[in-house]
Amino acid sequence: MRRKWTLLLALGLLLSLFLVACGGNDDAADNAGDSEGNDDATESEENSSDENVLNFTNGDQIPTMDSSMATDEYAFQFLGATMEGLYRLGEDGEPVEGIAEDHEESEDGLTWTFDLRDDAEWSNGEPVTAHDFVYAWQRAVDPDTGSEYGPYMMEGVIKNASEVSSGDKDVDELGVKAEDDHTLVVELEAPVAYFESLTTFGTFLPMNEEFVEEQGDSYAQDSDSLLYNGPFVMDDWESTSDSWNLVKNEDYWDADTVELEKMTYEVVKDPQTAVDLYESGKVDRAGLSSDLVDAYSTHDDYETVPQTSVFHIKMNQTRNEALENTNIRAAIARAFDKQAMVDEILNNGSTVSNGLIPKEFVNMPDSGEDFRDVNGDMIEYNVDEAKEYWEKGLEELGTDSIELEFLAGDSETAKTSNEYLVNQLESNLEGLDLTLKQVPFEQLIDLQTDMDYDLLLTGWGPDYLDPYTFLSLWVTDGGNNEMGYSNEEYDELLEETMSGDIANDNDARYENFLEAEKILFEDAAIAPVYQKSLALLVSPKVEGVFVNPFGPTYEYKWSSVGSEE
Repeated sequence: MRRKWTLLLALGLLLSLFLVACGGNDDAADNAGDSEGNDDATESEENSSDENVLNFTNGDQIPTMDSSMATDEYAFQFLGATMEGLYRLGEDGEPVEGIAEDHEESEDGLTWTFDLRDDAEWSNGEPVTAHDFVYAWQRAVDPDTGSEYGPYMMEGVIKNASEVSSGDKDVDELGVKAEDDHTLVVELEAPVAYFESLTTFGTFLPMNEEFVEEQGDSYAQDSDSLLYNGPFVMDDWESTSDSWNLVKNEDYWDADTVELEKMTYEVVKDPQTAVDLYESGKVDRAGLSSDLVDAYSTHDDYETVPQTSVFHIKMNQTRNEALENTNIRAAIARAFDKQAMVDEILNNGSTVSNGLIPKEFVNMPDSGEDFRDVNGDMIEYNVDEAKEYWEKGLEELGTDSIELEFLAGDSETAKTSNEYLVNQLESNLEGLDLTLKQVPFEQLIDLQTDMDYDLLLTGWGPDYLDPYTFLSLWVTDGGNNEMGYSNEEYDELLEETMSGDIANDNDARYENFLEAEKILFEDAAIAPVYQKSLALLVSPKVEGVFVNPFGPTYEYKWSSVGSEE
């Protein structure tokens, strides 16, 4: 399978410095806005005096509210607020009851039986049933649908998903069936230790078949062409809307838990505009770009929120002979000062990354220790070591200079960081000549997919709570590899965690993950840079908002409006 997935499609280069793909969280949703929409802002100010109402900005329009077609952070954020799958993410990113009250796993881990609650309703009053999950999952892998995330999330996980996606089997042969209205049976290709957390993801949300088919091409184009079964419903939204509302869903099975009555959203693309709206009390949260952090870091409402997105430099081994050389790659990975970059360039609480798996993402099953602490630093900034590797590489290549292209985004915020990295690499590696190629977001994606680059700074956020969501990026010919890396031992270690003898032994799986990460950096496949954080101004009246480690950035089910004092 060779695919390109871009979860933060709308966010990629607005205010984030570089492209983040797949499940990552981005600050643009809070940073954004433009100078238009003053009437909406005035209305938000009036709403802010209402009880249990919060006012927010969003970085852009919502591309889609069709869960089969969603690929970006905005879509998954609002799907998460208005919809509910088998489980949803609660505090600390742990799955809690959703439409499923509980489940059973077969002894071999291949069959999961979910018991669904009988009090869940769609917003049109119809019950949410197991048939709604069967229809939605089949639709997501049906090649006629054209979903990106359906095949990505289900192939190799749900039985026959690969064959259905390729058109070799009918959709009704997908390993999911409704035993009755409130019993869903799922068959897996192999034991999947993280399957429970996977069911919280937007691609696995249910759909009411009769309603979707009735809507046809109009489905999910506005708030009236959607059904909801989650804590909130969309109001005054169209696919081209620059403002909309989320309103409490009184028909939600757990409506008594939901305290917020309403959330208003206005598209704001400029961080300074968002801050101005915050300062005037018109919105309750504003993201800060790096140039605004110094001015507001002492503000009473300033806070940083660690994320699980990790940024790294990809080094394409197929286009330039120099990057086929392990010593050259090892030199590049050590030749830039990451601490200075997070302190002086990013300036938003981001931290240095010296590995692939982020800090505070997953713990070892046996000891409970953070995975990152157990495996330690893989590659650190070290100019002396970088120069040693560089000289060895040049000698092996029989040259004293190397020319490479550094591909990056062209946003104003990104340019400073791009220039910093290029300057660091050229200054610390004598004979390296980098051409900085800065392009619009869509072109950057195309060039990466075509492997038409030498060096590329990119990022990844997780899709589920397991190291495999990061490590699977670099399997040979993987859909997100796109740099020609291949190591047979690495592939075997990861294959064993999914379909081998240890697939149902999480302790053993994590030992494989530790070893695989070591191999990745022994090969100097990528150059880790930083783990992202958000810098925000948040009103003290915003209470009970969870920040998720994957999926929707924020969870509002348990949120409330408190005192501003």
